[in-house]
Amino acid sequence: MGGRTGELILILVVFVLLFGAQKLPEIGAAIGKAIREFKKNLRDVEEEVKK
Repeated sequence: MGGRTGELILILVVFVLLFGAQKLPEIGAAIGKAIREFKKNLRDVEEEVKK
């Protein structure tokens, strides 16, 4: 295992301990939505700058 894999596993374990396995899908969906919104807003800003 590489260093990154170990870090990801550690983060996942911490999330499970903090929030419980039941909440992980909700948290994952919320993070995914936030990332999509951020990327969309970033594209919008880039288009405005190009104008």
